[in-house]
Amino acid sequence: LLDTWDIRVDPGVRTADLKVEDRQMVEIARALSGGARFIVLDEPTAQLDNREIERLFARMRALQDSGVTFLFISHHLQEVYEVCQTVTVLRDARWITTAPVADLPRPALVEAMAGEAVAEQAAAAAEAVVEQDGVDAPVVLDVRGLTSDTYRDVDLTVRRGEVVGLAGSSGSGKIALAESLAGLHTPASGTAHVDGAPLAFGEVSAALAAGVGCVPRDRHDQGLVTGMSIGDNATMSVLGRLGRHGFVATDRKRTVAQDLIERLDIHTEGPEQPVSDLSGGNAQKVVMARALASDPHLLVLINPTAGVDVKSKESLLRRVDHARDDGTAVLVVSDEIDDLRRCDRVLVLFHGKVTAEHRAGWTDQALIASIEGVGDE
Repeated sequence: LLDTWDIRVDPGVRTADLKVEDRQMVEIARALSGGARFIVLDEPTAQLDNREIERLFARMRALQDSGVTFLFISHHLQEVYEVCQTVTVLRDARWITTAPVADLPRPALVEAMAGEAVAEQAAAAAEAVVEQDGVDAPVVLDVRGLTSDTYRDVDLTVRRGEVVGLAGSSGSGKIALAESLAGLHTPASGTAHVDGAPLAFGEVSAALAAGVGCVPRDRHDQGLVTGMSIGDNATMSVLGRLGRHGFVATDRKRTVAQDLIERLDIHTEGPEQPVSDLSGGNAQKVVMARALASDPHLLVLINPTAGVDVKSKESLLRRVDHARDDGTAVLVVSDEIDDLRRCDRVLVLFHGKVTAEHRAGWTDQALIASIEGVGDE
């Protein structure tokens, strides 16, 4: 079964020890191999790269040809057009429309999902990025010769008020590189400086103290403490500012949490509501709120819009724009083309090496070619 899906993992390894994307492929393979005639796939591509998605879609098409029916739940519009024949839109727990995919243009689908012309806002934001190309500012992040078992000899800089993207396939090393900068891994060699000071690796607390905020790649396993409230999760990185001698001022924490809720437009009954009650989009906003709570000099975002609806995605990307405007240096690691479109530059990692750099205004074809290792630049 693993060979059929080209899943290169040891069958004897516990699934809990697998990478997120490998776990996802194992789950999908299990679901599609049981001989079922009706299969529900809920956000199956959230942690997959382009090659893995294409493998999934090829298998789905083969099963469709043999009479299997799918209920495919996704926030990714292009996927709907690739594998679906009919689409139904739900918004705020209400039915909005059902139509043949071929009869529903993309702008109409976006408007049905978001309730407003979000696509126009996104296009305007992407155009604004082009106008900022060439801005000179002090370097916030300076990486030199960073090397581990998944990436090697990486040099990169991110300036104040600049958004830099990292693109690449699941085996490119881009996520491990970003996680190293957030204190989650220790590279074998190389250095990183934030505002001129050496960045200590392998300690999240050291990264926070150095001015690094992070949205991790998996909000369920790494981003949220589901048994705690929205306010507790949002302020977790700044408890030292909310009291003295180890005691936290409850009123102060509530005020800070409420401010973050308003800044991120989190739809909630209040800071005391359990974070487990929230939708995927609002839960991701809580993770973003915590990253921003410490007023970081460097913001590291790893798949920041994975598994969220169109409206929440645009809201999260607007926060990236606001961070740039506030002078924050931002590093965005994403498999989503729309996320990378908000970047001033996009660096491409291929087999652990930085092989290309694309300035704002790049085309999808050029970026994808670099990701696949066939680009000229």
